Amino acid sequence: MLSVADAYQQILATARPLSSETVPLAAAVGRVLHQTITADRDFPPYNRVTMDGIALSFAALAAGQITFPIERTQLAGAVPEPLHNPQAAIEIMTGAALPPGTDTVIRYEDLDFTDEPARWATVRVAPPRQGHNVHAQGSDQAAGAQLLAPGQLLSPAEIAVAATVGAATLAVARRPRVAIVSTGDEIVDVTETPLPHQIRRSNAYMLQAALTLDGAISTVFHFNDDLDTLKASLPPLLAKYDAVLLSGGVSKGKADFLPQALRESGAAELFHRVAQRPGQPLWFGQRPGGAVVFALPGNPVATFAAYYRYVQGWLRACQQAIPRPLVFAELTEAVEFKPTLTYFLAVRLENAPGGRLLAHPAPTAGSGDLAGLLTADGLLELAPEPTHFAAGTAWPVWPYRQGL
Repeated sequence: MLSVADAYQQILATARPLSSETVPLAAAVGRVLHQTITADRDFPPYNRVTMDGIALSFAALAAGQITFPIERTQLAGAVPEPLHNPQAAIEIMTGAALPPGTDTVIRYEDLDFTDEPARWATVRVAPPRQGHNVHAQGSDQAAGAQLLAPGQLLSPAEIAVAATVGAATLAVARRPRVAIVSTGDEIVDVTETPLPHQIRRSNAYMLQAALTLDGAISTVFHFNDDLDTLKASLPPLLAKYDAVLLSGGVSKGKADFLPQALRESGAAELFHRVAQRPGQPLWFGQRPGGAVVFALPGNPVATFAAYYRYVQGWLRACQQAIPRPLVFAELTEAVEFKPTLTYFLAVRLENAPGGRLLAHPAPTAGSGDLAGLLTADGLLELAPEPTHFAAGTAWPVWPYRQGL
């Protein structure tokens, strides 16, 4: 059997870059950028006032002057007219461009004003240095500097930067197209009332939800456990989609026809079993020139483990996203697991003081315990060795809730 690491490397080796498409800026959030964004001018583009108050020449303060006549008032967005009298000041608002002849801003809180017979400002607390309360032109980024690189996942922060430089459209990765196939005679649709020996389809909806959050477009299909049906239904999906995700029918049961049906449909098997629990009978392959195939075990926790450990990374690689660093979490109690397999342990995650991410083992009743996933936030990946995992040791974690 392949190790988890070797299986993942074989999966990543099949990732082929998706083409680019141009979308409006407002539609680009959550997509992977396929272009470089540079500063079209300095950031900030002018000496920007950061406090409401008065703008003046620091030299006048340094010479001992503390009372200044107000020449005029300048609002944000107004053309910055120069200070005519170097012993005067300009009343100014946050966001305005610093007027020529001034170099320092004193906030209202450090001033006293009189308005008779004209408006004067008296400095009560002197600024510590020249340039105080001024955001200097180009101090953040110079014109021409690279701001965003290809491969970045576009969050609201990146959208704001793109808007600042006037990027009304962005080149992003095309969304992966994925077919989700549930199999099994015991499965009925979510709208149906199952008989005592049946269950509603859930893994397909879980996979579709996960794919949506990861930027893919998916379509759900269901096929019964019939070899002829599978052999007739799989080839069109393998030709049309970037990936096909199947749930169930992949182990060694008498009705587990998927491995044979996939082979006879032209998908070459790359591996079938991985040294892990849950999810050992994972089948992975590819149709030459067509879709890659993830045939996932039917137990819901096994499906979770396979998706977040393998499928999510493959999707990001196809979109040419910058790889995410591994996240580690610290066990809060000892865990025993004797088989020499990688163990995906359901855990509840907690952000603790000091920057520690804690992993509390969640009570589940095995890989078929779908409701048990509600008590957890992610899957902790415990290595095949040792068999005793002490409290306080840190292991990679694969979160499946947003914000973690």
